[in-house]
Amino acid sequence: MSEYDNFSLGAVLLPDQRGEFRVWAPHVDHVDLHLIEPENRTEQMKAEGNGYYHLILDHIPPGTLYTYVLKGDERPDPASRFQPQSVHGPSQVISQAFEWTDQLWFGPRLSAYIIYELHIGTFSPEGTFDGVIARLDSLIDLGITAIEILPIAQFPGDRNWGYDGAAPYAVQNSYGGPEGLKRLVDACHQQGIAVILDVVYNHLGPEGNYLSDFGPYFTERYHTGWGAAINFDGPQSDEVRRFFISNALYWITEFHIDALRLDATHAYLDFSAYPFLQELATEVHVRAEQLNRHVYLFAESDRADDRTLRTPEQGGYGIDAQWSDDLHHVLHTLLTGELMGYYKDFGKFSQLAMALRWGYVYSGDYSEFHQRRHGTLAPDLPAHRFVVATQNHDQVGNRMLGERLSQLTSFDELKVAAAIVLLSPYLPLLFMGEEYGETAPFLYFTSHTDHDLAEAVRQGRREEFTDHQWEGEPPDPQSEDTFLRSKLNHDLRRQGHHQVLFRFYRELMRLRKTHPALRELDKNRLQVVGYDREHVIFMHRWHNRQAVFAAFALGDQAVELTLPVPGGCWRKLLDSTEYSEKGTAAPSPFPTQIEPDQSLAFKLSPHSIVLFESEA
Repeated sequence: MSEYDNFSLGAVLLPDQRGEFRVWAPHVDHVDLHLIEPENRTEQMKAEGNGYYHLILDHIPPGTLYTYVLKGDERPDPASRFQPQSVHGPSQVISQAFEWTDQLWFGPRLSAYIIYELHIGTFSPEGTFDGVIARLDSLIDLGITAIEILPIAQFPGDRNWGYDGAAPYAVQNSYGGPEGLKRLVDACHQQGIAVILDVVYNHLGPEGNYLSDFGPYFTERYHTGWGAAINFDGPQSDEVRRFFISNALYWITEFHIDALRLDATHAYLDFSAYPFLQELATEVHVRAEQLNRHVYLFAESDRADDRTLRTPEQGGYGIDAQWSDDLHHVLHTLLTGELMGYYKDFGKFSQLAMALRWGYVYSGDYSEFHQRRHGTLAPDLPAHRFVVATQNHDQVGNRMLGERLSQLTSFDELKVAAAIVLLSPYLPLLFMGEEYGETAPFLYFTSHTDHDLAEAVRQGRREEFTDHQWEGEPPDPQSEDTFLRSKLNHDLRRQGHHQVLFRFYRELMRLRKTHPALRELDKNRLQVVGYDREHVIFMHRWHNRQAVFAAFALGDQAVELTLPVPGGCWRKLLDSTEYSEKGTAAPSPFPTQIEPDQSLAFKLSPHSIVLFESEA
């Protein structure tokens, strides 16, 4: 039994149209509940100890609007389930009832995740949860097994990445609210797709954030890039932790979410003996057992610290998987030549073999960007604990002009990058549209209603790009045009080289899911050899008697070199040169039988990849 099993925050409907309200407000000596609609009345809440106020009332129908009154000021509920009038308006009581059809859904095992990251507002013309549902067939056709939704906690206005959320429990009204999110999750589960929700527990947005009026949710003892840090280890931090852990359990239980992606865990400044991350992981895994479902936590962290993934018995936090940016960084620098900002630590071809072999590049080495030693090597951690990508919302959207890799590299280079990620033994993540080479940028956009804040955001974006030495004026985040330019054009998927790229991605995913040597993610059955001068990576993977090898050529010139191919009978599975608008290229001659002591010279085209399987 967990302490969270019979605990709820916010407004919850009980049988017979009763409503239960609970709020943590240690900063005041009393709290009034103002019921606005359908009946306008005010009730004094009852103190129940430790800063909590509680009340159960009759005649509370779904749709009831309410606020809490603190020292004469009306505030939305910190744990509001819905903000129909955005972040400054009253909260709304909602019904938990929903006709779920996923009773036999248990979720995929972690190693089966092929993740598709999407932003609700720009993925479809509608910009809603239902807009995603209408396009699930294309994702099924592609072969993904999980979607990762950028944050959907209520933010000001109707345009935002989601990282300015001010009401962590409330589903964004312009996306379709709680009902819309439930429809999307249920539809995904019907199609065999898991749903990951990106949650932000390191800060709240600057507009509509009223938590400090209620209690010490923030601390001035630490500061992050967003200001005062969340109070995870100071006085009264137990209840702050309870607020965010209850939030995680809310998404998992009420909305059937399969996994949470924890934004910027390096900004969780917590030096307690029982860190928040560890407590969060413990409670989430307890709830998963109670629900008889697979539920996972993914951490985003720039620390390359193996403690994130290790068990508490090993001195770690018990998180299931972590984003590993090193593979992205080295791939990006090799393909684009960019060496600005954090890319200055990368750009060496030898680092690509390191990232593919271990998941990390930096393992205690000196980092020029961090100006200190950085990272830990974790050879014993399984491959399926690392998430890798060629691009994601951060790496695209934090560019001044939001260019995708399709705008920075050639068509052939896109294929090589895709193959490296999807044939690796790690969990692959795609950013929406990359599977067909989307050309629309993914720009940074907001819709703040505070004029001074909007101007501060504009100025902040200008200053952010000084280290990257980009010239010109960033697109205005507040402009609706900036948002509209970021919308996907799904019709490209059926045109020209975009269609060819889509077929290539689809085949890579089919092979990953069906071939035993690619499906089983095992660093102990992996050989990676890098050829720096030729810019070629050789990768050999095997499982039982099944094996594959791939050669990735990243250079601008055709090369011929001898690769350490094991003896046996081999058959070509994939050749990227055959995926071209110009037709199918003639495959290079290749013997079917290789003797154990035979040396074999390979001829590889520029920016190409070939994949072979053993015929055991």
